Amino acid sequence: MGGIDLSLIWALIIIFGVMMYVVMDGFDLGVGLLFLAIKDKEERDVMMNTVAPVWDGNETWLVLGGAGLFGAFPLAYAVILSALYLPLIIMLLGLIFRGVAFEFRFKASERNRHWWDKAFVGGSIIATFSQGVALGAFLNGIPVVNNAYAGGSLDWLRPFPLFCGFALLVAYAQLGSTWLIMKTEGRLQEDMYRFSSYFIYALLFVIAVISIWTPLAHPEIAQRWFTMPNLFYFLPVPLLLLFCFIATLITLAHRATATPFLLTLLVIFLGYSGLGISIWPNIVPPSISMWQAASPVASQLFALIGALFTLPFILVYTAWSYYVFRGKVKLGEGYHH
Repeated sequence: MGGIDLSLIWALIIIFGVMMYVVMDGFDLGVGLLFLAIKDKEERDVMMNTVAPVWDGNETWLVLGGAGLFGAFPLAYAVILSALYLPLIIMLLGLIFRGVAFEFRFKASERNRHWWDKAFVGGSIIATFSQGVALGAFLNGIPVVNNAYAGGSLDWLRPFPLFCGFALLVAYAQLGSTWLIMKTEGRLQEDMYRFSSYFIYALLFVIAVISIWTPLAHPEIAQRWFTMPNLFYFLPVPLLLLFCFIATLITLAHRATATPFLLTLLVIFLGYSGLGISIWPNIVPPSISMWQAASPVASQLFALIGALFTLPFILVYTAWSYYVFRGKVKLGEGYHH
């Protein structure tokens, strides 16, 4: 390919796809988590109507990331799925529950609607926690011998992955509450201002714990971050994170509507960047790089042509759907009415 690194291009596409999924499905999973705190039926209708037009399109990015991994890095796909098949299956079950609840809740009778509310909340909690556990287990390292997974089926049941599951619940709850600040008004919006001011401190706490735990448990990650000159190169990441936390608190206090959500997106992106810095260029930490896991050049090129054709369509219809359904969602009106 005349010096073009197809593995690097594919790694960037997959990183972009997963990041888009975390950002875009994160806030609607967060809305499901916040159902626990809101009991009023009409306010719950509003909450669901803020995400109902866009939620299924958000999950396109999950499909893109998984399919890209399968096509471009089949070794990584085989190892990661062998290590994490249980949390990933549990995650998919959670997504199915909440997906069904989206549609059936609005058709259910008053007597039965609470079952679909519970399915929506439960599916959101299960999907979010499972994603966090899978991410934590991935960061913790996956043992590989002779290009095959060498661990047990329950290796993900360890303190660090379980804490990452809890951390993602906090992150998605913050995303969801700031999304609802932007999309709602009145008492519901005021409740979300209050919740966000709590969640932002919880988010700072979990990011700090993961940032300390990871280098302590993995000397190679500590060396990546804390040796010269890397320390100076990577210092902007934690400094920008701290700035975003302070700015979020200020904008919440001043009752800004869109800015807290945008700042939370930036926090998620910076946290994601920090994790990427810790493991790069490994696609299966700590031992398999993206070049070792790559499929043949012809396969990567063939899949890349399809991806480059498809990606603009995904981006355009995603942007268009958010544009069409922009603005506040009010009581008594919405996507399902």
